[in-house]
Amino acid sequence: MALRPFSLSLGSEGEGALSALQAWAALAMATAAVGSASPDGQTALGTYGQPAYPQPAYAQPAPIASPWQTYKVRLSMLARQQGVRESTIQANIPGLDVNQRVIDLDQAEPRAAQPGVRPSMAAYLSDHVTPRLIARGQERYSSDYSYLQTIRARYGVDPAVLMAIYGHETSYGTVTGSHDLLETLASLAYGGRRRELFEREFIASLKLIDQGVPRWMLKGSWAGATGYPQFLPSVALRLRADGDGDGYADIWRSEVDGLASIASYLRDAGWKPGVAWGVQARVPLGLNRAALQSRITAAKCPQVYRRHSRWLTVGQWRSLGVVPVEQRLGDNEMATLLEPDGPTGSGYLLSNNYRTILDYNCSNFYAMSVGLLADAIARR
Repeated sequence: MALRPFSLSLGSEGEGALSALQAWAALAMATAAVGSASPDGQTALGTYGQPAYPQPAYAQPAPIASPWQTYKVRLSMLARQQGVRESTIQANIPGLDVNQRVIDLDQAEPRAAQPGVRPSMAAYLSDHVTPRLIARGQERYSSDYSYLQTIRARYGVDPAVLMAIYGHETSYGTVTGSHDLLETLASLAYGGRRRELFEREFIASLKLIDQGVPRWMLKGSWAGATGYPQFLPSVALRLRADGDGDGYADIWRSEVDGLASIASYLRDAGWKPGVAWGVQARVPLGLNRAALQSRITAAKCPQVYRRHSRWLTVGQWRSLGVVPVEQRLGDNEMATLLEPDGPTGSGYLLSNNYRTILDYNCSNFYAMSVGLLADAIARR
């Protein structure tokens, strides 16, 4: 994709460049004598003995800033407005290069499924809840058990869910991303598809540096997520947590801090202690699904929540013939019904805790795979 010119009002940041351009325009219309007098004060002769008349001299135009250089002026301006230290701005923004690769990847992101085409949850789960991923999760769950129980006591979040998210996001810490975070976020913002989001995250990255996180540590995915929890920088600023008790919340080098930070996120999103994320249920084919559709349009990810029924208690679901296959949710617990692959596939009753996983990554496929992987890790 060709880079698009970026226009903006430069304000005081652009006064120097503007003055240079004005000076060039004035000098371009002026003339100056280039002939020189002879030592005896007579006019020097040119070719064939003719007088060498003065010729106009033209100033060389000042370099015109590229769209990328101009955009970095904007980023500097935004950073100052948000209180980032000038030393941080000068040390990190001027040398940034545009990363066309991450722009191309962002532009290639699918916007929506084709009309009438719905991917299969079963196929997704076969690729994302694998025996290998389960076995590795069980091993880590056992080795980190004491830390996980401490985190559970502090945040109230199911530690198996923490481990499942950790496994999905980074393959248990083995794949956290190698892209320079500042370059990535600046490039994605420059690309323009979600400029406001990525500008905000770019500024948050600078604030992490202001807080003492070194630039070299700020690596992540091409989409701007960083650390073991794969947080966006603004989330890292707000919710990263110290899980190992050393006094520093290091989501880049401490896996325990990463797990505690995931718990911090889920609690902030509304996790309810002691409640399962959901349970598989037997759903009668004759269930009047139209009468159970939700009439509420979600403010966030409406296309994801559109597939959920309205809220009923588990006891009410039982009275309609929707029966949980295990006793994981009490009859007074509120739940929605989701049939990912339609009436002929599996059905699930989902608690509010499922929605906190959706808050982490707003995809039913993702949230369902996290819940099922967590159950397998904990051998439930």
